[in-house]
Amino acid sequence: MAAAILSLAAMVISPGSASAQSVAAPQDIAPKSVFASLPWEYGPIAQGGFGTGNRDTFKFFSAGVHVGKVLTHPALPGILHGQFEYAGELFPLWQSYTPAPHIQEVTKTSNGVPETYYLPFGGGTFTGITITPIILRWNLSGRGKFVPWAQGAGGLLWTNHKYPPDFLAPYGGTSVWNFTPQFGVGFNYFVRPKRSISFAANAVHISSASLGDHNPGVNASVQFELGYNWWK
Repeated sequence: MAAAILSLAAMVISPGSASAQSVAAPQDIAPKSVFASLPWEYGPIAQGGFGTGNRDTFKFFSAGVHVGKVLTHPALPGILHGQFEYAGELFPLWQSYTPAPHIQEVTKTSNGVPETYYLPFGGGTFTGITITPIILRWNLSGRGKFVPWAQGAGGLLWTNHKYPPDFLAPYGGTSVWNFTPQFGVGFNYFVRPKRSISFAANAVHISSASLGDHNPGVNASVQFELGYNWWK
């Protein structure tokens, strides 16, 4: 009987022990150890949004890649405690969806007298390439898997037609070259060791700096960015 009890106990205990040994220790995916090594960051991104003010009918979409390098160890006190990262983005696909070409009524005042004109406006879909070679990002010391950040950036946009369309010149009255100063906030959420999902909200200004016929620009657009990043 004693032998039978010992055998049964061994059968009950052994599988539990083997199972306990087979369960790997949980992986640490907190980003502090990643940022301590001053890593590179890279991955695909997609961005989309809309214009504001007199460009509220404009919509945007772009897809590309983000590359960055953490350059400093933690600095600054309190809630500003964090690390500086220099980064850049390239969007081989950039599109802006504007109203289709049409005739629009425009009223102007000349010498106190209102005058009405019927002028061509709109340009449909514009396609281009944009690069943002200067992204100055401050990664705040987050908690757990979150690393929030704020950034300022500047870039260059080329489109296949003069952008944006404006009634002062038919179907595009500025330039195929525009500058894109911008500001954004966002965060990285680490889903695995050295892997994160990023989300950002950017305010993007588009202006030719008077390189073209005139400079109507897009004073402000709101664009949201989603990405997946590797850290090395």
